[in-house]
Amino acid sequence: MQFKHPEILYALFLLLIPIIVHLFQLRKFKKVDFTNVAFLKKAILQTRKSSQIKKWLVLATRLLLFTAIIMAFAQPFMSNSSHIDTKSETVIYLDNSFSMQAKGQQGELLKRAIQDIIANVPENKNISIFTNDDTFKNTSIKSIKNELLQLDYSANALPTKAALLKSNTLFEKNSNSIKNLVFISDFQKTEADFIPIVDSLTNLHLVKLQPVNTNNIAIDSVYISNINTSTTDLTVTLKNTGVSIENLPVSLYNNDNLIAKTAVALDNIVQTRFSLPSNTAINGKIVIDDTSLEFDNTLYFNINDNQKINVLAINKTNDDFLKRIYTPDEFNYTETQIKQLDYNLISNQQLIILNELELIPNPLASTLKIFVSEGGSILIIPSNKIHLSSYNDLLRPFNLALNEAIQNEKFITTINYSHPLYNNGVFEKRVSNFQYPKANSYYPITSNMGSNALQFENGSPFLNTKDRVFLFSSALNEDYSNFKSSPLIVPTLYNIGKFSLKNPDLYYTIGNDNRFAIAAQLHQDDILSLVNNNINIIPRQQKFNKKVVVKTLETSIKSGIYTVKNKTQTLSRVSYNYNRKESDLTFFDLSKINEVTISNSVNDVFDTIKSDTKINALWKWFVIFALLLLIIEMLILKYFK
Repeated sequence: MQFKHPEILYALFLLLIPIIVHLFQLRKFKKVDFTNVAFLKKAILQTRKSSQIKKWLVLATRLLLFTAIIMAFAQPFMSNSSHIDTKSETVIYLDNSFSMQAKGQQGELLKRAIQDIIANVPENKNISIFTNDDTFKNTSIKSIKNELLQLDYSANALPTKAALLKSNTLFEKNSNSIKNLVFISDFQKTEADFIPIVDSLTNLHLVKLQPVNTNNIAIDSVYISNINTSTTDLTVTLKNTGVSIENLPVSLYNNDNLIAKTAVALDNIVQTRFSLPSNTAINGKIVIDDTSLEFDNTLYFNINDNQKINVLAINKTNDDFLKRIYTPDEFNYTETQIKQLDYNLISNQQLIILNELELIPNPLASTLKIFVSEGGSILIIPSNKIHLSSYNDLLRPFNLALNEAIQNEKFITTINYSHPLYNNGVFEKRVSNFQYPKANSYYPITSNMGSNALQFENGSPFLNTKDRVFLFSSALNEDYSNFKSSPLIVPTLYNIGKFSLKNPDLYYTIGNDNRFAIAAQLHQDDILSLVNNNINIIPRQQKFNKKVVVKTLETSIKSGIYTVKNKTQTLSRVSYNYNRKESDLTFFDLSKINEVTISNSVNDVFDTIKSDTKINALWKWFVIFALLLLIIEMLILKYFK
C-alpha cells in the first residue's frame, strides 16, 4: 500500500493525546464516610469496573476513528507497478506488410488489429504509433483514428532491427519513465532469425497474430522463354505453400482484354506457358484466383516495341562477326573505316566499337570522352600492334591503362558469373568442364575500381569493364585469339550492346534498385514522369545526349503498368510488381524468446499494460470505516451500562 500524501501520516502522533487523557484522570475524588458501607463498597467496585471497560472501548473506537480519518486524508492506494510515480510511455509498431492480409478468426489480421487498438487505447492517451512507412508521434487515437482506419498495406516490410531502432527514437529521452513497446505482427519468416534486443527500461510486448489458414498460391515470376519470327513464348511460374490444387485457372490479359486462359495442377511449383504474337506490344497481366493473400494474385508485365540500339563500328579489320551479332531486328549497325569516319555520326550512337585500331587519333579520343560522359558506351578491341600512348590517352580518364604486350599463350579460364553481362540467365549453371578460349598474346590491363568479366588463368583480365567502357586485353582475330569461335562471344558482345541502351524489362520489383533507359532527346526543362491512372510519379532521372536513364528505388510505387511520358508524349511503358517474399506464410516461433511478454491478442496486451499501471484508491474505504467507528462509539456511549 502506498500514499499520495504520506506527510499527513505524521498526524498519527496526535493519537497520544486521547491516550494520555484517558490514562491520567485529572479530576480528584473526595472521600465521604457513610455508616453502612458494606453494600456500597460492592456497588462501587462493580460500577468502577464497568466504567473502566466502557472507557477502554471508547478509547479504542476513538483511536481507530481518528486513524481512519488520517489515513483517508493521506489517500492510500495500491498498484501492481513498483514505479507508480514514474511516467509511462507507449509506442506501438503495427506491421502492415502484405502477409497481414491473411484472414484471422475475425477477418484480415491488420484490420482486426486496428479495431482492437482503437477499442483498447484511451482516446486522449498520448502514444506513438509507427508502421512500415508511416509514423504518428506523440499523438492520440482520437487524432489519428481516420488515418488508422484507412491504413493500406505496404511493400516495405521493416526488418526487426530497423523497427527496434525506430521505436527507440519515438521514446522520450527520459531514463526514469516506464517504456512499453508493443509489436503487433504475424512475425513472418522474412529474416534469418528474430532476436529482439531492448534495454532494461523497456517492456517489450509481442502480439503474434495468427491466420487461420496458411495456404497461399502466388504468381512467382514471368519470363520470355523463346522468341521466333512469329511467336513469343511467355513462361509463368506459380508457387503453392499449402495443400495441392488440382485445377487452378490462370488468365492472361492484354490491357483489360482476356487473350488466353489455362488451368494447372499445383502441388509446390509449376510452370505454364502462353504463346504471344511476336513484334506486338503487350500491356499484360497474369491473374489467378486465391482467397488467402491478394497482392500476389496478379503480376503485371509489358512487352514494348523494342527501341533499336545504334551501334557504330570503327574498323581496321574484318567485322563480319559483329554484323552477325548486331542484327537489324534489334540494332542499327553502322560500320566505317577510321579514315572515312564522320564525327557527326558519333553523337547519334549508343555504342561505339573500336575494332582493332592501331592508333586512336587525338580528335577521336576527345570525342569519345565526351560521348561516354553523355551516357554512351564504347567497346575497345585492341590490335596486335597498337600505339600504346594513344590508347592510354583515351583510357586514362576512366582509370584504365594498357601495358606492354606479353607474348605468352594464356587460357581464359575464369567467368565472373555475377557480372551484369552474365547474371541475366546466360548460364543455367556454373560449368567446370568448359572448353576455354585462349589468346596468344595480351596487353595487361591496369584498372582502378574496374570489374573483370573474363580472366586469364593467371588472374589477369581478358575483359575489363569500367562504367560504360568495355576493354579487351587482346586482339580477337584468329591469328591471336580463338575467342571468336568460343560460345562466349555472342552473349558477351550482345549484352554489351544491350547494356548500351537498357530497355525496360518485362517488369520490375518494387523496392529494388531498378533502372532503365529511354531513347529520347529532351529539352532543358523537360522531365519524364511515370503515369498510372491518377498516380503521377517523377522518378530520379539522368539526361544524356540521346537518352534518359530512369532510376526507381522508392517503395511508394503501387503495382501496375506505368506509362513513361514527356508531358503528353508517350515514350514507353514499364511494369512494377510487389516483392513475392511475403507470399510464404511461415512464421517465427516466439516461445524461446526470454524477458518479453508474448500474446496472441491485442486486447490481452493492453489489459496487461493497464493492470500494471492501474491505481486502486483506498481512501473511500477508510472514510466508510471511520463512519462505522463513529456509529459504534455512539452505540457504546448510549447503550453500554
